[in-house]
Parts: sequence; C-alpha cells; structure tokens
Amino acid sequence: MASLQRKGLQARILSSEEEEKLKRDQTLVPDFKQQKLEQEAQKNWDLFYKRNSTNFFKDRHWTTREFKELRSCREFEDQKLTMLEAGCGVGNCLFPLLEEDPNIFAYACDFSPRAVEYVEETEKHKKQRTKIHNHNQFTRPVLDHHPSGNNMLLKCSQNPLYDTERCKVFQCDLTKDDLLDHVPSESVDVVMLIFVLSAIHPDKMHLVLQNIYKVLKPGKSVLFRDYGLYDHAMLRFKAGSKLGENFYVRQDGTRSYFFTDAFLAQLFMDTGYEEVVNEYVFRETVNKKEGLCVPRVFLQSKFQKPPKNPSPVILGLDHKS
Repeated sequence: MASLQRKGLQARILSSEEEEKLKRDQTLVPDFKQQKLEQEAQKNWDLFYKRNSTNFFKDRHWTTREFKELRSCREFEDQKLTMLEAGCGVGNCLFPLLEEDPNIFAYACDFSPRAVEYVEETEKHKKQRTKIHNHNQFTRPVLDHHPSGNNMLLKCSQNPLYDTERCKVFQCDLTKDDLLDHVPSESVDVVMLIFVLSAIHPDKMHLVLQNIYKVLKPGKSVLFRDYGLYDHAMLRFKAGSKLGENFYVRQDGTRSYFFTDAFLAQLFMDTGYEEVVNEYVFRETVNKKEGLCVPRVFLQSKFQKPPKNPSPVILGLDHKS
C-alpha cells in the first residue's frame, strides 16, 4: 500500500463513467427527511461515537507537517501557543499536538457530548493510573471493545501530561452556542478546523466562522482541511443519498459536504477573513496487489483574521503666532 500526494489549484477531472454516475444521481432526499436529519444531527454523531468509540479515526500526526503555521506563528522559540480545535472528536488531532509540543495550551470542543466524555475520561483515567504507579510517565487510555460488547478502558499507550493546565475541553454546538462562554475574546493564536465544517449544513457554516472569529486574535489564522469536490467518498454515495449540491447523507445519518475552493473562499471572506492559502490536496492510495487506486481529494487552506490597524500617529505642528 502506497500513498502519493500532490497539491493544485484546479479541481479533480472526472472520468466519463464518474461524470455519468453524478448526472444520474440527481434525486434529492425529501425535505421532511432533511429536516429530521438536521434535528437529529447531534444524536446521530453521538451514536456514531457510541458504535466506534475511539477506534474509527487514526491519530493525525501530519498536522505540524502540513501546517507549518503551528510552529511559525510564534514570535520566539518556546513561546506559549493558545489554540482552539473546533470539532475535536475523541482527540485524534489534539493528543498528537499536545504530545509533540509542550508549549501548547488547547481549547477543544465538539458537537457530540459522548466524544467530549471520551476525551475527559482519557484525562481522568490517565491521572488515576499515574497516581497508582507513582512514576513519571503519563499514559493515554484507549477505549477497547470488551467481549461482552461494552466499551471498556482496557489499553494504555504512552502520551505526555494532559490535564486542565494544558487543555480545556467542552461540548459546543458551534452554530448556536457562544464560544465566549468558554474562551476569552481574541485570545486564540490559531484555530484548527479539520474535517468539521463538512458535517454542518451549508446554510449554517457561516455561523461557525462568525463564532470562531470572536475568539481569534487579530492577525491570526484558521487552519482548514476537509473533503474536496469529487473525493472518492463523494463518488461512492448511492442514489438517494443526495441532500443538495455537493452535500450527502451517510447510512448512519451523519452528513458530509464536499468543498470547492471558490465556495470556501467566499464563505470565509463574507465572514470577514482574508484568504492566505486555499488549494486542493490530491492523494492516490495504491494497492498494487489488489490493483486498486483510490483518489482522495481534500481542500487545505489558511484564512486570516485581519490585523487591527495601528492607531494613526498625529504629529504636533508648531504654529507661529
């Protein structure tokens, strides 16, 4: 299994078979079903984490490689960095960042109360285990499946100190809950928005960006990565899954939007941000043994909150009488 990656400013070109499939799949899910999906969005994500616990997504160790800003936004070495991970899930991005950089303080929130509980239980169990063994290594538990079917805290792997001095985790619906209830105004150096916005209805995406804007420092950035137009996942949806343009529902009721660079740029700029980087990432996962090539398409971007204009300097003038 091998992965090849490149970046570009143009969307992926479809094959004739792929074009034909998308043309056939034009029937939209009825309005009443779409309204039900919106009303039950939190419930569906909670059930997703109940089924998969912490085992579905891999830890994202690529964030500092792909987003150099996590290092370069500091003005000096070892400077404390305050970040917000909007949509933290069960900590697949959060934990690697805390492990790699001891000078990060992270606010992290998620729509799903169950996901937040998993992150909090990780912290609680770590402290108990550390106290019992009385050693200097700090461990992160991983939820595993018990033969009875119950998810249990069974396994632990090495991880750095993670406590409330380094991280504050809370439940939040970013489309309506005010982040200022948990995060001070204009206190955050960088916001991570990684595979989160695609799960939100397009009509409400601007509300998320407005919410984040309030806690981000002027001149600082939102780092974005999410599904891009014509990603393999988009082409796999069966007929009857389409909610709108580039917007689909999975069998478990969770939803996914597939972004174009133009749509994303307009969304951010309409909310007051400035575009810095906005490009497609193309990855091909090749399995030579099976003869498979899976084309993945993501959109990776950086948008900045405009810096505050410095106060104009008024020079005194000497007037002769």
